[in-house]
This record gives sequence, C-alpha cells and structure tokens, in this order.
Amino acid sequence: MGAEFIGTLGLVLGGCGAAVLAADFGTGANRTSLGLGYVGVSLAFGLTVLTGAYALGHIVGAVLVYLIAGTPDIDGSEAGAFAANGYGDLSPNGSGVGTAFITEVVMTAMFLIVIMGATARKAAPAMGGLAIGLMLTLIHLISIPVTNTSVNPARSTSQAIFAGGDYIPQLWLFWIAPILGAVIGAVIYRVLLGDEEDLAV
Repeated sequence: MGAEFIGTLGLVLGGCGAAVLAADFGTGANRTSLGLGYVGVSLAFGLTVLTGAYALGHIVGAVLVYLIAGTPDIDGSEAGAFAANGYGDLSPNGSGVGTAFITEVVMTAMFLIVIMGATARKAAPAMGGLAIGLMLTLIHLISIPVTNTSVNPARSTSQAIFAGGDYIPQLWLFWIAPILGAVIGAVIYRVLLGDEEDLAV
C-alpha cells in the first residue's frame, strides 16, 4: 500500500502537475494531463484493499500541485481547469455525456486487457512496463480531446476537488464508466485471451 501511495502521488504530481504548470490554466495547458493509479484496475483484479492508497496518493499529489502552482485562481466552469475531467462545456472539444461515457468505458477496458496480458505468467517481464506505457500514451492521444482522460476514478476526484464548480456534479461519470470498463476488460480477457495458468490464480 505504501508503494501504491508513493507511486500514485508521484504520477499525479508529474502528470497533472505538468499539465497545470506548463502554461496558463485553461484549455491549452491541460491537454497533456496524465494520472495513473487506476482504481478500476485494482477493482478488476479484486485488490480493493489498495483503493484507499490510490485515492490518498491522488489527493496528496493534487494538493502538492495546488501548492506548487501558487494556489491559482481556478475557474470550475472552464474546460480543462486544473487538468480536471469533464463532458459538455467542460470537455476540451465539447463532447457530450454519451460520447464521454463510451470513451471512458472503452479506453479503460482496453487498458485493463493490456495490463492483464502484459503481467500474465507467460508474458515477457521486461516488456510489461513498455506495453502498458505505450497503451496509456495511445489512450491519452484518443481521449484527451474528449474528457481530458480519466480511466481512473481517483485521478478524476483529486483534480475535481480543486477545480470545484461544475466538475463536482460530473464526477459520477468518471467513477461509473472506468469501473464498468475495467469489469468489461477483465471479462473479455478472461473469456477470450486468458491463459489457464493465469485464470487459476
């Protein structure tokens, strides 16, 4: 749990921090937002004990970004504020709730399939990080214009806490869609792709 907390904190600080600090707050500054931890992944693997470490790591990381950025004036009605996730007026390209929901479900499912495959017993251990990292890059290229990329409820919550305003009522989507996507990804992997050695664990 300590490793998950420290790792998640660092990823929020580095990813969302880069988005917030790279330029002015607003649409342009937040298109490189990254945030890992993936509560959905932990739920799909049944490791729910890690959820608290993920969430706490994200929140502390967001606090550090907020302090480092000099406690900026954040507009909770502006798309991309504080690297937060949103749909409609809070989407970088104005994508509606349906588009945002489908995007988050599909992206999370794809990510989970890659994670499970890259960490399988027969997978090459040295290539797991590369496969997962490249998949995450692809996910961001696809979904940043749509939702500013969540695929992670804790990542969305930590940024929405500070962005405030209209981001808080939209958090439901960024909890339900990634968790649903993680479950779908796990089922697809188990039924179609999983090896007997992995499924027996």
